[in-house]
Amino acid sequence: MTPGPAPKLARLGERALLRHLLAQLETLEREWADATRREPALSEARRLAAGVASSEGPLPPGLRDLPRRLAGNLEAHELAALIVPLERALDRPARDEDFLPVTDRTGPRVEPMPVGVVADSLRSAWNVGGVFRTAECFGADEVLLTGYSADPGDARVARAAMGCDRLVPWRRYRSASEALRALRERGCFAIALETDDEHPTLSSLELRFPCAVLLGNERFGLSPTVLAGADARARIPTYGAKASLNVVSALAIALHELRRRFENGDVGLEV
Repeated sequence: MTPGPAPKLARLGERALLRHLLAQLETLEREWADATRREPALSEARRLAAGVASSEGPLPPGLRDLPRRLAGNLEAHELAALIVPLERALDRPARDEDFLPVTDRTGPRVEPMPVGVVADSLRSAWNVGGVFRTAECFGADEVLLTGYSADPGDARVARAAMGCDRLVPWRRYRSASEALRALRERGCFAIALETDDEHPTLSSLELRFPCAVLLGNERFGLSPTVLAGADARARIPTYGAKASLNVVSALAIALHELRRRFENGDVGLEV
């Protein structure tokens, strides 16, 4: 039989109990692969679930059978089904990096491609982390952070990057124009991602390697000065009412196209 809550636990308010339970379920998720750590974590989660069940006030939807579910033969993939209702009950947004399984390889499958990513004044630290994660997945060789884009010293960037901030070299520049000057010294072809239909699609653009993708602020995009300094402007075709994508989604599509062309030996323009 699952023990009831200790007196100290019973004195906690309902939301405090939920917070304790959520933290313990997250611990259980982290420790699941190690059986010696999983069992103590599971026992503590059962104790807290009993405390939640016996607390005053109704339990939020999706949590009323927590003790029964934790007492059964729980499988790893079921933990998200317990964690997400708790996050919602506590008004904590659920993010992919909180519960997506990590299936990393021991190292990259291929060498990086000579493509840099310039992230200029991204307001969201989570988006900056997503830039690192996307850049690493497609084998970009560096990230250049400019303006007020956060860097991996920000815990939100590091969390969203899921370790990719340690795998992709990055540099900080005061402005995108300054970063552009440094790229030109290395012979990089700078591509500004835009949304206007007047620009060619990225897949039809003549380009050369090494190159760099320029990403602007989520709301305002790239400044006219930066656009004027780019070697080319290109768009990702969209077909719905919305003309633009989330900056990380757009980067993923762009890097996929650049990877395809790089591996096919499509060097494009002469240097």
